[in-house]
Amino acid sequence: MDKIVIAIDGPAGAGKSTIAKIIAKKLNINYIDTGAMYRALTLKALKNNIDFNDKNSLISLLDETDIDYYNNHIYLDGKIVDNEIRNNEVSKNVSRVAKIKEIRIKLVEIQRKIASNKSVIMDGRDIGSYVLPNADFKFYVTASVDERSYRRYKELISKNVEISLEQVKEEIKQRDEIDKNREFSPLIKSEDAILIDTTRKTVEESVNEILNIIKKGM
Repeated sequence: MDKIVIAIDGPAGAGKSTIAKIIAKKLNINYIDTGAMYRALTLKALKNNIDFNDKNSLISLLDETDIDYYNNHIYLDGKIVDNEIRNNEVSKNVSRVAKIKEIRIKLVEIQRKIASNKSVIMDGRDIGSYVLPNADFKFYVTASVDERSYRRYKELISKNVEISLEQVKEEIKQRDEIDKNREFSPLIKSEDAILIDTTRKTVEESVNEILNIIKKGM
């Protein structure tokens, strides 16, 4: 197969990361979770007790931080942090870090470099619109707020996190608000992106829908 670049965007809890990972395996290409990079920096900020309103401190923190993504693992200063970055405190604060222009610019450089010489499927909030505007395929994966909240709630409960469904829904809404209204590179659906609504669909159904489009396009 020739080099192929696939961009998947969408709001929190839409299932885009799960879908992207499966497609990466089926097509035997590299999966890059860009959100994991922002989560890694958020995790380090939490560990260092940095105020998320202190933009300059967050930018300085990135300057002294090594973030990388390979072999389907996110590395923070040389350590795999796949599980740590999924805790609820990181989820609540990651959008506040991701909205900072200087941080996005630096991490986007890393993301573009990864995609420059290999086949990738990359998911995030601004992949098709900003990170990889020339991607071969662009998808915008979404679902209703209720559906996304319930998925996130089930995930947290399975990890023994004490939280209510209403609280999860409120956090999802807040993340949507920040992601869609941030000044630099907001969450938007590119004009040339194909909308995939995963509401009331199984993961397999959503994956097959996207794979059929890719196969026809190729």
